[in-house]
Amino acid sequence: MTTLAQDLPAMTFDRNGLEDDDLLRLYRHLILPRLIEEKMLILLRQGRISKWFSGIGQEAIAVGTTAALLPEEIMFTMHRNLGVFTTREMPLDKLIAQWQGKKTGFSKGRERSFHFGALDYGIVGMISHLGPQLSLASGVALAHKLKSEGRVSLAFTGEGGTSQGEFHEALNVAAVWELPVIFLIENNGYGLSTPINEQFRCANLATRGAGYGMEAHTIDGNNILEVYRTIKELADSIRENPRPVLLECMTFRMRGHEEASGTKYVPQELFTLWEKKDPVATYENWLIEEGLLDEESVAAVRGSFKQFITDAVERAFAEPDPQPDIQEELADVYAPYTMQELPAISSERKEMRLVDAVSDGLRQGMEIHDNLILMGQDIAEYGGVFKITDGFVQKFGKDRVRNTPLCESAIIGISQGLSFKGFKSMVEMQFADFVTCGFNQIINNLAKVHYRWGANADVVIRMPTGAGVGAGPFHSQSNEAWFAHTPGLKVVYPSSPTDAKGLLLAALDDPNPVLFFEHKALYRAVSEDVPVDPYRIPIGSASLVRQGTDVSIITYGMGVHWAKKAVAELEIDADILDLRSLLPLDYDAIEATVKKTNRVIILHEDTLFLGIGGEISAWINEHLFEYLDAPVMRSASLDTPIPFAIPLEQQFLPSDRFREQLQNLLVY
Repeated sequence: MTTLAQDLPAMTFDRNGLEDDDLLRLYRHLILPRLIEEKMLILLRQGRISKWFSGIGQEAIAVGTTAALLPEEIMFTMHRNLGVFTTREMPLDKLIAQWQGKKTGFSKGRERSFHFGALDYGIVGMISHLGPQLSLASGVALAHKLKSEGRVSLAFTGEGGTSQGEFHEALNVAAVWELPVIFLIENNGYGLSTPINEQFRCANLATRGAGYGMEAHTIDGNNILEVYRTIKELADSIRENPRPVLLECMTFRMRGHEEASGTKYVPQELFTLWEKKDPVATYENWLIEEGLLDEESVAAVRGSFKQFITDAVERAFAEPDPQPDIQEELADVYAPYTMQELPAISSERKEMRLVDAVSDGLRQGMEIHDNLILMGQDIAEYGGVFKITDGFVQKFGKDRVRNTPLCESAIIGISQGLSFKGFKSMVEMQFADFVTCGFNQIINNLAKVHYRWGANADVVIRMPTGAGVGAGPFHSQSNEAWFAHTPGLKVVYPSSPTDAKGLLLAALDDPNPVLFFEHKALYRAVSEDVPVDPYRIPIGSASLVRQGTDVSIITYGMGVHWAKKAVAELEIDADILDLRSLLPLDYDAIEATVKKTNRVIILHEDTLFLGIGGEISAWINEHLFEYLDAPVMRSASLDTPIPFAIPLEQQFLPSDRFREQLQNLLVY
């Protein structure tokens, strides 16, 4: 494997037409991150900072790449890409404030080191899961292609990250869709302490490109001019002929994974070999040989930068630590949004099943938002497995209605990347069960990005859900509670065609990520007259679908229909509160019905343990205990996977148990 400096050609520098000023500009960009890092290591030894991920020895990749791209082209960085931030000329004192968790950093003290973005500078930082930024870069590239902008995006990853599924998914989708994106692997020989011979068996990681039908190259990542030339040529070509390219840059990590890790696991001879290829020293020496630098000018540049760094450090350290403010923290979880009223709707109504209402709302959403992109498996010509997007390709075209490979994680990541460029997107999970394949992107990117550094995740994920149709354990789960537990998401679950259309239009308008659950068994089982014109129902508002005085049934989804049937057959005078939105919850509506009837049962199809009913019950007991005439009861599905056979599935579901529990509550 190409892991040693001796396996690479001898380092030679070729101007390739660059003027003297260009060469010196690259030198200044190259030396600044090295000097910053040296200062950080001093501060670490002094105990003034707590942690540092060093990129010493790898600066040429970050600097050469950034210098070669256009300033507005978005780059997706990793731990060791300080040179991207400095070459984009981000204020150094603000960067240091970020590293120190100061309010004046880029994330108000909510993120560490390089885990943040700043779209004003064309940079989106990583999350600790390493791979997801590859798909986000593909999303930005898709936006470039849809807008015919003639631009590229670029994502860094390490050789260790290429073992993740996200690497495969992102490259596969980018290749299929011919997206203008460069995937750059910094192959520095070690994933923390694991050498590459324990990570993969191919001779070079660039050889993986052939498997995706993708152009791929391996270059010397320590040669600043080779990196600059390669990236510039690739980017110029990709802007004219959009396509993805895989680029492997060979380099070496001269420090530990982070400073506390040390380097004892690395053979000393590797350091000896790679020290001869130090990207700063070799380039500096070449410039001296070329007569562009001398000892005096080198000392002047270094001295000027050292003073610049010292001044920035002192300014950043003088900034106060963040003062906790609960209201500000809560307010920043979601992007600000006030639901926009649509023009007054006519009185015209049309009978629609729930499946028709979802389709109608989605169609009208596409008409209202010309920046809305639909993505999902089989949603184009086939119209989706439930035919909700049937005919959409003919009306809106294949750019906006996109069949996807079976790459749920990449597609959700692409939706986030589209949002960075001002697009809205709807991703259809073929079944809600399949969302597990995209869980990381939802929980750690979509849900957190606004709180972390203020970006939007303008994404709706539609989730055909629920049991009752004999579909077994992988096509029937009610998994809404997974997402209702996650700050930053909104979770919607309509039970009627009218609510489905109005809530979907509201979700598409909202700049925050919305998980939109649709019960499969209700698609063609319920119908009603629905307004023909577009309208919105506020997310976070419950609906009192039946009024009574004896008991409050708090429910949603299929539970609404179970509750209606039970109270009609048992002739019970009950309030039935359809939550409709599970995050946020309508606590005012819950409070009103509890105070009215003084008896409460919470019904949901999800399993009992840690279901949403437990949270609502706890809130009622904490805030409304004095209004209760009986304990709050919960009715839910069995704590088992969902069985396939219909008799077993009916036993699993709570509808029969609910009737008995309801009667017991009334006589308590």
